[in-house]
Amino acid sequence: MRILRLDPMMVKLLIVVLLATFLPAKGGFVPFFEWLTTAAIALLFFMHGAKLSREKIIAGSSHWRLHLWIMFSTFVLFPILGLLLVWWHPVNLSNEIYTGFIYLCILPATVQSAIAFTSMAGGNVAAAVCSASASSLLGVFISPLLVNLVMNIHSEMPGNGLEQIGRIMLQLLVPFVLGHLSRRWIGGWVERHRSLIGKTDQASILLVVYSAFSEAVVNGIWHRVGIITLLWILAGSVLLLAIVLIVNLLAARLFGFKRADEITILFCGSKKSLANGVPMANILFPAAAVGIIVLPLMVFHQVQLMVCSFIAQRYKKKNEAELQASESTGKAMMESQK
Repeated sequence: MRILRLDPMMVKLLIVVLLATFLPAKGGFVPFFEWLTTAAIALLFFMHGAKLSREKIIAGSSHWRLHLWIMFSTFVLFPILGLLLVWWHPVNLSNEIYTGFIYLCILPATVQSAIAFTSMAGGNVAAAVCSASASSLLGVFISPLLVNLVMNIHSEMPGNGLEQIGRIMLQLLVPFVLGHLSRRWIGGWVERHRSLIGKTDQASILLVVYSAFSEAVVNGIWHRVGIITLLWILAGSVLLLAIVLIVNLLAARLFGFKRADEITILFCGSKKSLANGVPMANILFPAAAVGIIVLPLMVFHQVQLMVCSFIAQRYKKKNEAELQASESTGKAMMESQK
């Protein structure tokens, strides 16, 4: 069944985690990988900035009610649910795991998969491009502020909050802005080599994950995280996604959005970005804790792809059935008029 398939990126992430488990970076390789990881993060966000098209954003920016709700879902609803999960504390898991769930909840939406699923389901693609791109851009500003606010509430924010935000601005925002400002010169090349850019994105993320899990393995992550913990993380991810999808679906119908906009709200308002989350965690948290903290994000990433793929297929079949019924009705009317 298609819904049970792992996406290629998730398979690569699992391979990298296994590699870090059996062959972690140690000794003199650690400073080298720290430098390489910093460079990879800068390149990743430079490319994100270069890919951001102002024309596409302007094309879908007029639908302010839809965008406002998606931003509410991403940066308000999700963080509230994360805090409620920690307050509820249903299972005796480590503080790093619960921190990981809160961290997951404050991240911006993913771009590529949100747009792809919206297109597959017959949604408002222009609005999806606008919302997903705006979420990714605003996330560079909003997520660090939410980390400072929410993590302080949770008493898990390491170090000086303003210092952490400054590091994020320097390592993420500056390359992002430089990439976007460079678009007038490299925009054509970026458009022609989108597949190469995508591979660069993946390579950067995989490098950061390897570096993070190497440090975590050296500090005994697998002595603290077993199969039962992973199953609870999976259950928490499914519960979190289910609540967000249901709330977004009810809101879309309550506010009278058309089906195309409803689809956009579902897929853009329920996603969380692995591409933004892993590099940002590498800056925000102590190296020994990053591997555990990003586990909920990695599991949620796979869950959202599987569930949203199923939902998109359902919408697609429904649209095709309605189109076929409409064509049959039209033919019947034409024959009756003869």
